[in-house]
Order: sequence, then structure tokens, then C-alpha cells
Amino acid sequence: MFCMTAVEERRIKILLKDAVVEVLEERQDLLSGALQESLEDMAMLKAIQQGEKTRLTSRKKIFQRLARPA
Repeated sequence: MFCMTAVEERRIKILLKDAVVEVLEERQDLLSGALQESLEDMAMLKAIQQGEKTRLTSRKKIFQRLARPA
């Protein structure tokens, strides 16, 4: 079994934090993309939850509504 000292653990935590900060500074697009996907997922979840509370409608009515001019 591998055992680290408290000093080694602190050093690893510092290195990991530094690496994460460096990646986020250099690749802000990664954070932005992850945040955007999270927001989209939350919106989808909310839409599903709201949809579960409404009454059902027929397929025919849905396609009639979609076929209407805007």
C-alpha cells in the first residue's frame, strides 16, 4: 500500500490546482462549453418536468400546429 506524507499530499493538491487553473486560463472555451451544456441540460430537465404536468395531446394536433405559418 502506498502512503503519502502530509507534505506530499499538500504538494500534489497545489500541483493539481495549478494545472487546473492553467488549463482554464489557456482553454476558456472548455469551461464555456461545459457551462453552456450544463445550462442546456437544466433547461431540458425543466421543460420535461413542465411537460409531465400538462395534459397529453394528439400527434395530429401537434403536426397541425407545426404546419401553421408563423
